[in-house]
Amino acid sequence: MLLSDTAVKRPVFAVVISLLLVAFGLVSFERLALREYPDIDPPIVSIRTNYIGASAAVVESRVTQQIEDRIAGIEGIKTITSSSVDGMSSISIEFDLNRSIDAAANDVRDRVSGVLGNLPEEADPPEVQKSDSDERVIMWLNLVSESMDTLQLTDYAERYLVDRFSTIDGVARVRVSGGLEYSMRIWLDRKAMAARGMTATDIENALRSENVELPAGTVKSIDRDFIVKLDRNYRTEEDFQKLVIGRGADGYLIRLKDVARVEVGPAEWRRLFRGNGVNMVGLGIIKQSTANTLAVTREAKKLRDPAGRHGYQAEF
Repeated sequence: MLLSDTAVKRPVFAVVISLLLVAFGLVSFERLALREYPDIDPPIVSIRTNYIGASAAVVESRVTQQIEDRIAGIEGIKTITSSSVDGMSSISIEFDLNRSIDAAANDVRDRVSGVLGNLPEEADPPEVQKSDSDERVIMWLNLVSESMDTLQLTDYAERYLVDRFSTIDGVARVRVSGGLEYSMRIWLDRKAMAARGMTATDIENALRSENVELPAGTVKSIDRDFIVKLDRNYRTEEDFQKLVIGRGADGYLIRLKDVARVEVGPAEWRRLFRGNGVNMVGLGIIKQSTANTLAVTREAKKLRDPAGRHGYQAEF
């Protein structure tokens, strides 16, 4: 009765209040975040370890099993799921729903740090991450070119496009899929190595000891101080071909080109991202947890290639 009496006796006041409510509703609607799922962090922790060059059986016995044995006694574990493939170990740990995800991740990191001494020296340190419900790609941008191969496209995307898209409001990070990274590939000739008494370990040790850039100290005087820098000599294929890896019985210097073929190529060639029958490099946009999905995708679509030479098409 009070509201109806006020509206009849003071119509102007009632109209003003109604307009304020409408304006407040419109402003709130424009700022409303759109989400498909609620903002929750599932109690799942993942451990990923790279062991380049190792087979799946070696990764299973030397990496995956070692980590599983160490983390098995953590409180609140529901299930442990692991997979071992060539060159990589992946372990997923699901905890009880009442377990704090932050505390669980800290416990896993403590246990993993204690097993580092049992892992192979060639394996990368394990990466422990919390599973995030928002770590999903909301938009894919496919980078194609008629004049550049996949290696060049990947280098171009990482140099120019990743940072450019990362500056968009609401973008958490940009994921590159199907990209190939430059590397110096060395193909060993077993017959040439056997003839010179060389092994793969000898070549690896020579590469590790020679292909380094070490500090050379400083030169100080009364008026000036100079930092001495020794330029690394191994940058191109020709430089690596001239690398001395040993000495023969007659004093002859054995170079890398005598026992191997050196070329620039992808670090991992078993990656593929194709669309419409064409090799592409995918850029996945991952938004922040509180960002508006539609607003982020609109801003990403407005962005264009800074050089104007290559095009991309957006896919959802």
